Amino acid sequence: MDNNDWLKDRITYIKGLKAPSDQQSLLVILAEKENRTSQDDKKLSAIIRAEKASIKAVKARQEVANLINAEKRAERKERNHRLILQGVLFDLAGLQSRSRGELLGLLLAAASNGIDPQKWEQWKRNGDALLAEKEKQAAV
Repeated sequence: MDNNDWLKDRITYIKGLKAPSDQQSLLVILAEKENRTSQDDKKLSAIIRAEKASIKAVKARQEVANLINAEKRAERKERNHRLILQGVLFDLAGLQSRSRGELLGLLLAAASNGIDPQKWEQWKRNGDALLAEKEKQAAV
């Protein structure tokens, strides 16, 4: 797109704005002026460069925002996945009918009581065995 096409498109865009900036208003005035002086041409050229730089800056900020939001979306997705998997564990254990308070109390009791590491190992083996069985059933 050459400068004339860009300028025509930009003027159309600016005219559609509810509150164009002073710079944008001056761009429209100078671009539509019939008999521009060399001083007007210099101003117009400078405003066009500034407007293009402004557009480039807006695009750069948007790209950064998209990167940040993509990271946040990925973190949220990972957290949601983890929570769903943990919720499935309550169903597998047959605790789906218990209230949230009961389940939290159960987990707090397990976390606060100095449970023997061997007991944790036994629970892990039992849990891993049930998970393996469920995965095997799901594969069939």
